[in-house]
Amino acid sequence: MNQKQNNIVKMFDNIASKYDISNRVLSMGIDKSWRDEAVKQTYKLYDKKDINCIVDVACGTGDLMICWRKIAKKNSIKLYNIIGIDPSSKMLNVAKQKIKDGEFKEAFAQDLPLENRTIDIISIAYGIRNVTHRQEAFEEFYRVLKPNGILTILEFTKDEKKSWFSQIKAFYMSKVMPLIGQLVSGNKEAYQYLPDSIDEFVTSKQLQDELKTVGFEVLFAKEYSLNMNTTIIVRK
Repeated sequence: MNQKQNNIVKMFDNIASKYDISNRVLSMGIDKSWRDEAVKQTYKLYDKKDINCIVDVACGTGDLMICWRKIAKKNSIKLYNIIGIDPSSKMLNVAKQKIKDGEFKEAFAQDLPLENRTIDIISIAYGIRNVTHRQEAFEEFYRVLKPNGILTILEFTKDEKKSWFSQIKAFYMSKVMPLIGQLVSGNKEAYQYLPDSIDEFVTSKQLQDELKTVGFEVLFAKEYSLNMNTTIIVRK
């Protein structure tokens, strides 16, 4: 794995213990509603009451895994197994404390320790931006998904065009967020990385085009909270 990818993993190792509280403060709790909406929409599109396995890639501290289970239970969906995969051992340690009976694997998105065509649903929330070889990751997701399997992505994408709000958002993310991140986590650098990585990332449309190139069909794409969050759901 390249040095840039390793540096990103080390950064997440360094903020793992304060990651959850930092997220809640920086998003004012809205990130939970984004996850809930993405999971509900995915279950609706997959339209099955028995799901053998969901894999959450870049699972971090396990928030989305908890969400998959909670909403499956509410909707009488039998979810037999959910696996969390992340390259950061310290993030996984936090997740294991929160999900005592969870199954976890330490691995990169570009090299999943999973068999071909065995997974019903793959999710990746705010993680694809941190993958240095994105196309390889998409090909891996396609490989391990069952035919008609679903991939759900939540991400901070770059704005298509500049507006008055995008300028306010850019100011908050580049100036205010690193300071708050430093106060909460003690690590300003990690929260400076966030706006920088969004600025270097792609738009929602470009991300959808990359997914289509691999062979995915776009089922759902929507931006939430004044374009703060993008959810894209595609099918193999």
